[in-house]
Amino acid sequence: MFIDSAKIKIKAGDGGDGAVAFHREKYVAAGGPDGGDGGRGGSVVFQVDENLSTLADFRYKRKYTAQRGENGRGGRCAGKSAPDLLVKVPRGTLVKDAATGRLLADMSGDSPQVIAAGGRGGWGNTHFATPTRQAPRFAKPGTPGQELEVLLELKLLADVGLVGFPNVGKSTLVSVVSEAKPNIANYHFTTLTPVLGVVRMGEGRSFVMADIPGLIEGAWEGQGLGHQFLRHVERCRLLVHVVDVSGSEGRDPKEDFRIINEELEKFNPELAGRPMLVAGNKCDLTDDETVEAFRAYIEELGYAFFPIMAPIRHGVDELLNAVNERLSKLPPILRFEPEPEPLAPESAGRREPVQVTEENGVYFAKAPWLEKALSTIDLTDSESLQYMQRLLIQSGVIDALREAGVQEGDTVDLYGVEFDFVE
Repeated sequence: MFIDSAKIKIKAGDGGDGAVAFHREKYVAAGGPDGGDGGRGGSVVFQVDENLSTLADFRYKRKYTAQRGENGRGGRCAGKSAPDLLVKVPRGTLVKDAATGRLLADMSGDSPQVIAAGGRGGWGNTHFATPTRQAPRFAKPGTPGQELEVLLELKLLADVGLVGFPNVGKSTLVSVVSEAKPNIANYHFTTLTPVLGVVRMGEGRSFVMADIPGLIEGAWEGQGLGHQFLRHVERCRLLVHVVDVSGSEGRDPKEDFRIINEELEKFNPELAGRPMLVAGNKCDLTDDETVEAFRAYIEELGYAFFPIMAPIRHGVDELLNAVNERLSKLPPILRFEPEPEPLAPESAGRREPVQVTEENGVYFAKAPWLEKALSTIDLTDSESLQYMQRLLIQSGVIDALREAGVQEGDTVDLYGVEFDFVE
């Protein structure tokens, strides 16, 4: 089954929490803090696998979660970092942020790409010891790993793309010039998936040709089958437009040529300027005058024309030589550059904003990072409470409460921790 798009959820591992621990040794009355740091969470890494040709595996598994880093331990022992989660995809896969459409990676090369970074491990309480705070009873939690929904799109890597109406002979042409064996029959949409074939032009010379399922008018907006595979044309360095020059199915070859070119332009305007050769197939089913009239029409538009009879390979070698010569002068297969992450507004802090709500005279302050930070606070320890106070001030929680209208003496609830607000 050929699947060229899929949507999955990925979640990098959270960082492990720092440990709150103190040195315990016989005859040592007051051991200092020795809580270790948490380990790094595993990242989600995408890697090309040459054995994969479709995205079918992602139809059955849609969520990929990396492991969490280990928590720190006493004795200044750091938690173990989690291994990265490796996600294998076919070469040519684009990874996009499903929410924004931003391109995260083009999996065309061999280098692995980190798509979701694992969270950092939190600091143990050894980091918070000062001359005035010699026994800190708190530590930092690990930061959460990145989590996002990504869209996978497979765009085949081919030097040459064959385009044209159904049943014009594209599959036949691929079958006689390469080892590819596409389905061939005298009816429309025999080819239901793109077919790749390697064309060998002698020692050290070859190129990849893609047979794109037949396009029809309106393909760019969902008509027929071609709209599902137009994306595979985008990487091709050169297009070969195959036309039934005989008009054996009652269509005008000139009109066929015009319609397909318009469909390519509507799908992606850049395709209109893509280098193109025109192959007039089925020349044996018409007279020389018709072929020459079509040649004149094509050459007037600025394209090179090659009359062929694909099944018996008549004129095919001339076409292949022209393709090979043209490819030698063209740049490599197109690779898409990842789009940079949009800059955050200058006013945005490093943490997510705090949400403040009021219910029955009680003000509730909530933020994902705040809940985890409070879980490490020892409410029975004065130094730990002082640290929490500074955290609330520096992180903007107090300012958010003031903006929400809290007054002195009002009750504030932070994930079950209640206190009276004091200016």
